[in-house]
Amino acid sequence: MNNDLSIVTLMTHATWVVKAVVLILILMALSSWVIILRNLWRIKHQVNMNADFDQEFRSNLTLADLYANAMRNGKESKGGKERVFERGMREFQELKGKGVTSVAALLDGSRCAMRIQVQLELEKMESRLWLLGTVGSVSPYVGLLGTVWGIMHAFTGLGGLEQVTLAKVAPGIAEALVATAIALLTAIPAVIAYNRFVNQIDQVANHLDIAIEEYVNKLQYNLGGQAAAGGGKWLG
Repeated sequence: MNNDLSIVTLMTHATWVVKAVVLILILMALSSWVIILRNLWRIKHQVNMNADFDQEFRSNLTLADLYANAMRNGKESKGGKERVFERGMREFQELKGKGVTSVAALLDGSRCAMRIQVQLELEKMESRLWLLGTVGSVSPYVGLLGTVWGIMHAFTGLGGLEQVTLAKVAPGIAEALVATAIALLTAIPAVIAYNRFVNQIDQVANHLDIAIEEYVNKLQYNLGGQAAAGGGKWLG
């Protein structure tokens, strides 16, 4: 009885519809776990890189030195905060090169450029996250389809029997319920991961918004110092 009702035996004797449903669920589970592992690494990498840049930003380096370092660093060695800072400083330098002297215009242009970069960073972090939500919401219904079909097939096969016992019903019902079990095992991790990633990305977004104001404040302080000194090297 145990051997007859093992998962391998049930799937071997299952109908082609149930087998197709289980295959689809396995593919959905594999794809969701690839995204989960990828996002775990990406968010952890972003947090570490942002922490490193926070430490560098609060050191004795000038904004000019920070911008030069950001320009030298490779793409993979820069976190979101450093890219946001670099985008804002690049816009500031371009406006200065065009002869813009208004402090308000310089700060607004730099802030706008940094906010655009924040949106790009968030879009990058949210890429393919929709697939986790889709797997979490759709897989139970896919499993339900296999379950309903398996139960229908089991009762259809019993229609011509005069005496129905539990031993004759159990394999067909168990085969149908395997699809539901696999669907739940697919959906639950996807939903948990999706909610966690959404929360973490919201936290990153808040940190980037705070960082923008911090960068703009330091830039404004430097511009004020230059004006009081009668000019001089930008961001020195």
